[in-house]
Amino acid sequence: MIDFFKIKAISFDLDDTLWPVWPTIGRAEEALAQWLVEQAPQTAPLVAIPGYQRKIREEMTELRPDLATDLSALRREAIRVLLQRAGENPDLAEPAFEVFFEARQKVVFFDDAMHCLQFLKAKYPLVALSNGNADIHKVGIGPYFVAAFNPLNLGVSKPDPQMFHAGAKAMGVLPHEVLHIGDDSHLDVVAAQQAGLQAVWLNREQKTWDHETHPAPYSVSSLQALCEAWPTL
Repeated sequence: MIDFFKIKAISFDLDDTLWPVWPTIGRAEEALAQWLVEQAPQTAPLVAIPGYQRKIREEMTELRPDLATDLSALRREAIRVLLQRAGENPDLAEPAFEVFFEARQKVVFFDDAMHCLQFLKAKYPLVALSNGNADIHKVGIGPYFVAAFNPLNLGVSKPDPQMFHAGAKAMGVLPHEVLHIGDDSHLDVVAAQQAGLQAVWLNREQKTWDHETHPAPYSVSSLQALCEAWPTL
């Protein structure tokens, strides 16, 4: 259980916590495909193959392990490879990535996300901790957060405790005074607990807790449920 009375600050995961990430990525890949067809027409047969962009992106994890924590760099390299395979100018990868990146910031929030941010912002400082490349300012939630950390600006990704500790430091509190909220049972919950934080598992899909070496955490099916429970805890 969570000792809510010890909480002095909140850290939030972003993707799949405040918005569903894969619909967002899908729309960004569609925007990229349209741009490529117009600006690099020889890529048209490739981008027309369902899932082809994502397949190349997944290949990059093995081809470029040095970029494993930098999702933007991996995506940029995936675009470069696609251009090369199509016989197009690989230098188009940079402007093509910018098209993808801008579309990637056009998220559709879960219905309860903004209300929860408003509710908790009125009580505590907030920080964003993400392994993704969403920009809190571009998606429109920058004013809610004291800071935002990701592998690009910090050099590490969750489950590394440095990310959680950086968040606590930015809010001027100790790790055990932070409550972390996220959807990933390992990267958000177990990792946060191992870093000395308390954690809430946002389990929208009612998944089974499968970490035998760790007790099941406090979990909620929605951010709205978490906010509604707060006064009674």
